[in-house]
Amino acid sequence: MDETDQMTLDENVERLPLKEFTEKAYLDYSMYVILDRALPHIGDGLKPVQRRIIYAMSELGLKAGAKFKKSARTVGDVLGKFHPHGDSACYEAMVLMAQPFSYRYPLLEGQGNWGSPDDPKSFAAMRYTEARLSRFAELLLSELGQGTADWVPNFDGTLEEPRVLPARVPHVLLNGTTGIAVGMATDIPPHNLREVAAAAVHLLEHPKAVTAELCEHIQGPDYPTEAEIVTPRSELVKMYETGHGSVRMRARWEREGSDIIVTALPHQTSPARVLEQIASQMNARKLPMVVDLRDESDHENPTRLVIVPKSGRVDAEALMNHLFATTDLERTYRVNMNVIGLDGRPGVRNLRDLLAEWLQFRTETVRRRLEHRLQKVTDRLHLLDGLLVAFLNIDEVIRIIRTEDEPRPVLMKRFRLSEVQADYILDTRLRQLARLEEMKIRAEQKELAAERESLEKTLGSRQRLRTLVKKELKAVAEEYGDARRSPLVERAAAQALDEAQLIAAEPVTIVLSQKGLVRAAKGHEIDPRALNYKQGDGFRDATRCRSNEQVVFIDSTGRTYTVPAHVLPSARSLGEPLTGWLSPPDGAVFCGVMSGPPDQLYLLATDNGYGFVARLEDLVTRNRKGKAVMRVAPGATVLPPARVRDPETEWVAAASSDGRLLIHHLGELPVLPKGKGVKIMNINPARHAAGEERMVAVALVDEESSLVVHTAKRHTRLGQEDMAPYEGERARRGLKLPRGFRGVEWLERSD
Repeated sequence: MDETDQMTLDENVERLPLKEFTEKAYLDYSMYVILDRALPHIGDGLKPVQRRIIYAMSELGLKAGAKFKKSARTVGDVLGKFHPHGDSACYEAMVLMAQPFSYRYPLLEGQGNWGSPDDPKSFAAMRYTEARLSRFAELLLSELGQGTADWVPNFDGTLEEPRVLPARVPHVLLNGTTGIAVGMATDIPPHNLREVAAAAVHLLEHPKAVTAELCEHIQGPDYPTEAEIVTPRSELVKMYETGHGSVRMRARWEREGSDIIVTALPHQTSPARVLEQIASQMNARKLPMVVDLRDESDHENPTRLVIVPKSGRVDAEALMNHLFATTDLERTYRVNMNVIGLDGRPGVRNLRDLLAEWLQFRTETVRRRLEHRLQKVTDRLHLLDGLLVAFLNIDEVIRIIRTEDEPRPVLMKRFRLSEVQADYILDTRLRQLARLEEMKIRAEQKELAAERESLEKTLGSRQRLRTLVKKELKAVAEEYGDARRSPLVERAAAQALDEAQLIAAEPVTIVLSQKGLVRAAKGHEIDPRALNYKQGDGFRDATRCRSNEQVVFIDSTGRTYTVPAHVLPSARSLGEPLTGWLSPPDGAVFCGVMSGPPDQLYLLATDNGYGFVARLEDLVTRNRKGKAVMRVAPGATVLPPARVRDPETEWVAAASSDGRLLIHHLGELPVLPKGKGVKIMNINPARHAAGEERMVAVALVDEESSLVVHTAKRHTRLGQEDMAPYEGERARRGLKLPRGFRGVEWLERSD
């Protein structure tokens, strides 16, 4: 290629900066997706693929009542003639329009497997299913051949297709639609035909009506299911005023004996999915009040889910509220009424604007239909005028036809006829020129003249045209309308039950070992010290509680941690490390366990003799790393806490490692949320630092109980008289126990 050829080639190549090219390409793609794929047109409420499917089926003669044809035939025609895209996407769009559980007013009737509410996408392949248009689709097609639609070339220019179908109803509201375009989306819920028609009629009669007035007719969306719409009316009105918002649907249920029967599910909710969600909670032991689930749905009862409570005493209302909050028994649907308007631009419209614009479309459609009919009537009258002239001059007409080589111009000149009239006379059969035909011609002329006068009056009066649109809307609503399916019931928002309410309140004993292993034994009668422990491990502390309560652990650094009782392993095992649930500091050892109501008091102490009383609610935390509660001195550790029964009457018994015992009133200790506390027993700091002396145990006793002192090999019980010598003021060293009981390991209250 020489230099001249290269220059010529360069001149023929358009050059653009990459930025401009990509912007233009993406903008073109965006507009294509918005206008030709994802958003519905306000006129017929259809996306292009849906419109093409319906039109192609009408061209195939698949009207309501016709014989069914294979879906593959329809899809083939749609793809080959109008919509050159994927066959699976086209077939899915077709299936959606035939599913009575997806569309409020299905546009297609199907034979074969068209999916089920349990799995809408379980439909058979298009080579197996058959389809035809439904009777409702006539409302979109019946006026198509009456001059009401604009026709545009198909993708290859060989055929024509309607730009918008001449819908006789606001279909954009009736079946609704969802779609995701580029930078915008649409979510229009379905509505009831009678309600929408009534609102449209009201707007025709009162053009200045506001959205709130129209909401007197359109109460809310109407889905193809009998589940309740529980969104408050004020929110629904606001949704219609702004064009966007949300709608909440809740399943309907009833009692049948002690069982709970779910009879209707929210729109596009799978019964299998709901049962799976409930079963998952049961398996996680988060739904102890439910013992069984069944799906008893059949042809007579399309939705019948049975929930069997544990007993008749279970609060069904509370249980269902919990399930509404945690499963698909209640769902929220987004509303965004974004459609392509008559100006070809997408936009979000409120209810009034949407109906007003559709009525503008409908009025223009009716006008075009009447004008088309008027032209037909005028043309027919013109032909009848010529035919009547021929009839009145039949002999002369026959003579001209017999004698003239070109009878048409002679007839036109002789009787002052137009070309159309002359051709019509020449094409008329002789039998139609019989004497009886004159009466038929004059009768038809009279009838058509009256119709022409009526059409001209209607077209010449905006009020008459508006009245005609109104009458037709009322007639359509009467013929095709039905009762509302989704009842509107205002209900409070569903609340999930607290975790404590969901767990069976069974008595359990939580046992903590010296090496930080924990387990939960059923019942309160168990002796935790008698359980088996791993070799080198032993009992540390225990608490009796209910399985629906929180358990608080404290470690040697003074940090507390909280774990739900029901998640702890069974006492059939030797326990599991608490570090599986918690993250204590390195080197920390778990020293005690507590439980009870939030205001339960516990005596917390360290082995260097300090302590205070704390409320359980101040110790609870959700942090895996715990909460700093006790300020523990270097070298000290935390003792197992002592549960307070009555702070007014109880006494603190503290024992040291060198065999001393001190008893003083609990009231001498402060109630603190956290801190170091005060001195319970005087422990020599130097001896404590050297490991020669420490406070080994604390217990709480009252005037009705005794104190059991345990050593490694023996124990002794101290009654009220026996304890008297050891009573003293707080922070004293205490009195030495008898020889043989000076190696105290723990103290125990005995009632």
